[in-house]
Amino acid sequence: MNARERFMEVMNFNPSVHSVKWEFGYWGDTLNNWYAQGLPKKNFAEIPNVVTTPSTSMYTVVWHCKNRYREAKGTQAYPAGIGITGGGIPWPQQSFPLDSDVKEACNLDQSQIKVDLNLGFYPILEPEIFEEDDVLMRYKDVDGVVRLFHKETGVLPMPVEWPVKAQDDWEKIKHERLRLDDIRERLPRRWSELVEEYKQRDYPLLMGCYPYGFFGTLVHLMGYEQAFYSYYDHPALVDDILETFTDLWIAVYSEVLAEVEVDFVHIWEDISSGKGSMVSPAIMRRFMVPYYKKLTSFLKSSGVDIIIVDTDGDCSDIIPVFLEGGVTGLYPFEVDCGIDLVQVRKDFPKLQMLGGVPKGQLSQGKGSIDRILKPVEAVLKTGGYIPYVDHLVPPEVPWEEFKYYREKLNRLIDARGH
Repeated sequence: MNARERFMEVMNFNPSVHSVKWEFGYWGDTLNNWYAQGLPKKNFAEIPNVVTTPSTSMYTVVWHCKNRYREAKGTQAYPAGIGITGGGIPWPQQSFPLDSDVKEACNLDQSQIKVDLNLGFYPILEPEIFEEDDVLMRYKDVDGVVRLFHKETGVLPMPVEWPVKAQDDWEKIKHERLRLDDIRERLPRRWSELVEEYKQRDYPLLMGCYPYGFFGTLVHLMGYEQAFYSYYDHPALVDDILETFTDLWIAVYSEVLAEVEVDFVHIWEDISSGKGSMVSPAIMRRFMVPYYKKLTSFLKSSGVDIIIVDTDGDCSDIIPVFLEGGVTGLYPFEVDCGIDLVQVRKDFPKLQMLGGVPKGQLSQGKGSIDRILKPVEAVLKTGGYIPYVDHLVPPEVPWEEFKYYREKLNRLIDARGH
């Protein structure tokens, strides 16, 4: 059974098929450390350097800038704060490399792959560097967000200015870069070749991904503070933004689905923090659920039945709201933020679940790893679950501890079907 077939059977709660073996991913310094600690470096994953879409090519300019801190680590070292994907998050995105060395060493399955669609600004913006020295870069990225990149820490750039500050900004962007008369231009390069490849694929294929969602896109355009105020001060603007993107996504997805069978759609929200949702269920029902229903109804009528939301933090209080909107699954279920995997499964027996292994406890010894895998084992028995670390594995996790965790998790997975 290939990765695509297994993914579909697991998401459909087939009790005779064991779960997929994926990891969410790893920070750059995590893999730098693991290579030094014994992970065989057979196929060092290079950082993509071709600009295609806002989702896939965001941060390309910073990962490839001149950085003496990274260069001091050698020619095959990652920026400390880049993400390396491990199968459990869509690839390609954010110019992240796709790991194969951990995959081979830990016997993981083939990654999910994203159709590289432009679901944002088209034409895509050219990066613009405003100032740069040995320590700091201030620049505008391909999505129109101005960011600061600190070269020594090498972490994801910090947004400081957003493209939509007022109604006029939005009207200009909508007219110039969110039109519905250039939809075919938003498909990937070599589209006809990809269509043939997709028909023969052995991996799960998805559409969507970061930064596209009904909360995620809003804050990506405005920043958190302005988005929160806009729900109350400018509700018509919020509605116009969400309606415009919903119609755009449906138009793009229609073009794809006319030629390709897609396995699932990924919606990025990151709407939750360690204390629960950042907006109330009432706000979600007013501003998000109607657009969720419009999109998910279209997808399901087009044969896409798996719709998964990515939100960090404690999302317990808003799972019912997502279900109202037609969502079928969530991830990565951050246990350290208060998520109780077993209780979520009891409350939502047919919710597709992914993630749920607390990253912060992998460095606390084998006893800790054994404890955190007990609820994972319990939920595996219920089906519809792909377990992996609940975000990028941090650098303080030693290779030997990670390998112990992954080997034990693989045994638990293998015990639940063929």
